[in-house]
Amino acid sequence: MATADYATSSDTSRPASRTRLDAVPANATGNSSAVSWAAIIAGAVAAAALSLILLILGTGLGLSSVSPWSQSGISAATFGVSTILWLAATQLLASGMGGYLAGRLRTKWVSVHTDEVFFRDTAHGFLAWALASLVTAALLTSSITAIIGGGAKLGATVATSGAAGMAATAAARTGGSGTESAEYLVDLLFRSDTPSGATGNDSGGTGAASTAEAARILANSLRGGALPAEDARYLGQRVAQRTGLAAPDAEKRVRDTYTRLQTEARDADASAKAAADKARRASAYAALWLFVALLIGAFVASLCATFGGRQRDT
Repeated sequence: MATADYATSSDTSRPASRTRLDAVPANATGNSSAVSWAAIIAGAVAAAALSLILLILGTGLGLSSVSPWSQSGISAATFGVSTILWLAATQLLASGMGGYLAGRLRTKWVSVHTDEVFFRDTAHGFLAWALASLVTAALLTSSITAIIGGGAKLGATVATSGAAGMAATAAARTGGSGTESAEYLVDLLFRSDTPSGATGNDSGGTGAASTAEAARILANSLRGGALPAEDARYLGQRVAQRTGLAAPDAEKRVRDTYTRLQTEARDADASAKAAADKARRASAYAALWLFVALLIGAFVASLCATFGGRQRDT
């Protein structure tokens, strides 16, 4: 006769009590896994997809609120604050959804202490957030870069075109009182009071050649940091020949023009350094706030996983 799977009590003072071994819950033996990877993966996929959707929406809303024209759209500071807030909201929504799904879809743990259930749910939410972050970094980087890069290029192109158009309009209305270009200063160097110049040598190829030569000499002097005396005398002779000025006056005009070019070059260099420093600070702030947003996402994912786990067990 087949023997049933019963365990007999060792206490002989009492009647033999027998318990079915197969009636003990499987999870009570401690051999089952405490991690429901299917639920974690489902939550991570949902979080990564929602992050991408919200990123696309935020990029569209950001481009629609920025205008290259003055007194139109939002300012750069407002744009930066709104970007930070949207990034935090993206992490809250996506991580919360992923953590909740990871907690709600897990298997039910039987005969597990309440504190252990709370810890496991927290771990499930954190793992879902971590996996979603890795998936986003590994698989969605190209998409995010294309979206943000395309929007940034479009905004920069529009802004540059708008600024150039406004500068041209302002120059036309004010008689060119804006920033002086090197070409304008070189032309000013050979400007004469008479329409055709003093000697008539300022027309045709000779005038163009001397102008180009003067531009090269001045550019070389700017790179060297000083205008050599022989170059100043030579250019003074050229200016005197084309404009009819006296040699001292022509040489003085050359030195004044070089000084103005040098000042503009220093101002341009200072502006470039200021822009680079501003971009560096902006990158540092962006990285810092991204770190904060990711921490918020990890916390929210863990918290929502415990909420989803409680609903799963009720």
